Amino acid sequence: MESSQIAAVAADTSDPRAGLRAVASLRVLADTLELRQVEAALRAGMKWQDVADALGVTRQAAHKKHAKRVDPTIPIPRRNA
Repeated sequence: MESSQIAAVAADTSDPRAGLRAVASLRVLADTLELRQVEAALRAGMKWQDVADALGVTRQAAHKKHAKRVDPTIPIPRRNA
């Protein structure tokens, strides 16, 4: 099922079980896409503060969520560098 179809199922309140499963699927998709974009940002030289600003969260929140999940080969800029 495509993401647009999953979103339609998630928005349809007539079958809550299917809707909740769809919401969970969208959450996994969003988390996967977010990590890919964070990795792309770090590869492009963005700092954690830049990533956080783009996501609308604090630097600490962005770092806590993603620091251990990003590709370890990505050179991550240090805050005090």
